[in-house]
Amino acid sequence: MTVVTAQPEPSVPSADAVPGQATAEAEEFWVEPGSSDGEVTAVDTSDGRPAVELPGQSPAADAPLGTARDDAHPHAAEAPQGAGADAAAVPDDVPGEVVRDARDFGAYVRAGGWAFALKVARSVRPGGEAAGDTAKVSAKAFAELAGCSPERVMRYYKAWDKASDDGLVPYFEALAPGQDVELPDSDVWHTYYTSRSSAGSERGTAIAAAAEAEGIRPTKALEVAENPTALRAAILADPSTAQAARVALLDRLQEDPVLQTGLARDIARTEDLKKAVAAETQAASRIGYVRQIVENGQVKTPAGQTIDAPAELRAEAERHLSLIDELDEGEETGEWASDAYDSVKDLVAQTIQANPELRLQERRTKFYSSLQKATKVFEELTFDDVDDLDTIYEDDMLQRLEELQEAITTCITALRKAAPGE
Repeated sequence: MTVVTAQPEPSVPSADAVPGQATAEAEEFWVEPGSSDGEVTAVDTSDGRPAVELPGQSPAADAPLGTARDDAHPHAAEAPQGAGADAAAVPDDVPGEVVRDARDFGAYVRAGGWAFALKVARSVRPGGEAAGDTAKVSAKAFAELAGCSPERVMRYYKAWDKASDDGLVPYFEALAPGQDVELPDSDVWHTYYTSRSSAGSERGTAIAAAAEAEGIRPTKALEVAENPTALRAAILADPSTAQAARVALLDRLQEDPVLQTGLARDIARTEDLKKAVAAETQAASRIGYVRQIVENGQVKTPAGQTIDAPAELRAEAERHLSLIDELDEGEETGEWASDAYDSVKDLVAQTIQANPELRLQERRTKFYSSLQKATKVFEELTFDDVDDLDTIYEDDMLQRLEELQEAITTCITALRKAAPGE
């Protein structure tokens, strides 16, 4: 698309009328069409206003855009051919000034941000070029003429500079005031332009890169990052925003140890969260128990031995697991997990009772496990400070140890009787 604009006027539209200012909403208006059907060419007019020549319109139309061309309708402008049904006719009662403003607006909409960047690129003096060597002016002087800040002008300047480095547009030195060039598609404008000064910082660069990876404009993410209070308000008021924040935090936890520690500390210090975590942990453990049966075909008995799961047990586990997997993401799983676990556990007990050999092995495993635990606990009792036992002595200590000794003696006697050859 070629956009031809007038020579820089002594005064250009105010900052409020220029797209690309700090709000991202304003930027969304300045979109260039993706096809050549609506190609826009702005031309100089007698009153210094930009006019629009669309395909099919007579090139001899040299009056300002929107000027009456039909003697029968002094306040109506001739509808440009190929502009679409909405612009095909102008009502008689619409003033010519309104039509001209609408056509000017449409021209800039179709041209996109590149049309404004071109005005800056061909009128603002690049760095290192002396004032006497060119007819261009400084960014400050251009901003004063435009009625906006130099920072705003420089954002357009930098966008053009980046695009020139990529070969999309000519370098500043190759442009003269009033010169027209072929402009890139408006689709790539926001790749080079940012309306927020924070985007230049290391933090802003990281946010912009993350926004592009998510398929959104960097300006939107930067606006949110610059106003944490607004983000907090949205999270507190809107469940869907809170859900998006939760998912984002979980993704960040994988690579942010500091955030992991901070979140864990917050949970540990909040009683309700501690209970919720404990409940979810139990539910996840029970679901894992059921899933193990389905995926591996094995089950762990109460005594701790691993056995092959019978077909009936696997079928029941698979049925419960399918119900759990069909739950919505936000639906509670605790009750479903408990039902699945209890049902499977009952079938495991029935399987053990129905098999004498398996039942005997379960008893043996359970006894040995208890013996190991008791041994470990007793070994932890230390008598290194025998001389000081009188300081910790309690009557029931001796009583409990004597009872334990009797129980151990009874157990040893029973085991000796059961030993082979006795």
